[in-house]
Amino acid sequence: MEYVYAALLLEEAGKKIDEKAIMDVVKAAGMEPDEAQAKALVASLKDVNIKEVLKSAQAAPVQAAPSAPAAAPAKEAEKKENKEDQAKREEEAAGGLASLFGGA
Repeated sequence: MEYVYAALLLEEAGKKIDEKAIMDVVKAAGMEPDEAQAKALVASLKDVNIKEVLKSAQAAPVQAAPSAPAAAPAKEAEKKENKEDQAKREEEAAGGLASLFGGA
């Protein structure tokens, strides 16, 4: 991801996006640059107008992520099952103890 950020920085600064520039930005950020990743990014951006891509991405509507409360009923059901299982185990354990002490 840092290579994409480097390309965006270079684009914003009006600099040429090439392998050396990408690697220099990554190195300036305190990371060890990988020449293969820089080459792959430059190759993939060869015919891309970054400013146009960003404009079209900003204009596209964003679909909201599903809300978390939908998962809550499942957790409540799971807790209820766990409590029922625990109660059943306690009953069985109590029955086992009763038989040790002469109970039914």
